[in-house]
Amino acid sequence: MTLTPLAPRPVASARQRGRSVLMVLPAVVITVLVVGGGIGATVLQSLGLMPIVGEASLSLAAFSANPGEVASAVGVSLWIAGASTVIAAVVGTGAALVIVSGRWGGRIVAALGAVTVTVPHLIGAATIGLLLADAGVLARLLGVPAESWPALVGGQSWAAVIAEFAWKESAFVALVVTGTLATRIAAYDEGAAMLGAGRWQRFRWIFLPLIAPTVLICSTISFVYALGSYEVAWLLGRSSPEPLPVLAVRLFQGVSLDSRPEAAAVAVITAAIALVAVAATFIVLRRTAAWR
Repeated sequence: MTLTPLAPRPVASARQRGRSVLMVLPAVVITVLVVGGGIGATVLQSLGLMPIVGEASLSLAAFSANPGEVASAVGVSLWIAGASTVIAAVVGTGAALVIVSGRWGGRIVAALGAVTVTVPHLIGAATIGLLLADAGVLARLLGVPAESWPALVGGQSWAAVIAEFAWKESAFVALVVTGTLATRIAAYDEGAAMLGAGRWQRFRWIFLPLIAPTVLICSTISFVYALGSYEVAWLLGRSSPEPLPVLAVRLFQGVSLDSRPEAAAVAVITAAIALVAVAATFIVLRRTAAWR
């Protein structure tokens, strides 16, 4: 049997679109003022137009002051954010499918996800560190000596940092995807099953079109958060090379005030990568039936 993809939703009228814009306008204005003001001040400081001491002069010296460190920081940050986002998306989507199945196991997964979301990342990082360290809980339970335990905390692979982000963000993805599926999946799934569609066909033609936009948005949020998060990478990661947020904080807290523009430049690079990821997400979403 061959199933066709879900039909696109009806196009909203101009009046409905205008009403939607008015409803979100207050939040957008406040966000633009707060976030835009902070980013604008950071950009000006990185360009030397808002110095702490001395006269203002346009310069790109802050961006070229530590090219090796910045390049390494970009690579590390992209690795951490990308790997943790992929794992979170896969695990979170699988957990959402288990939750909407209606079985008793789904209730347990939903409860665990709800509890996980409420745990702050700093506490989660401390927990992962105590679990995965060479003298941690897991090594003791398995009876592996410290010298034989892999360097999961502070190692070259940044495994503990990725594990913490993946654990926390997978719960976020699972709960959001569950909300998307809970209101519509039952009727579609039962109808397709009655027409003779198998599990894979239902997953391919029903589940994926319904959850793809939600998973993409959640993945982008997780990626941007992991890209700019400081405390997890600082607590569980290596001292060198540093991810972008750790490098920015270290430069900002430096003794010399000359390092402040360099810290601002690193922050601008981080924000630019995040904006590129968000823009790419919107480009992909515009091609989906859900957007249309």
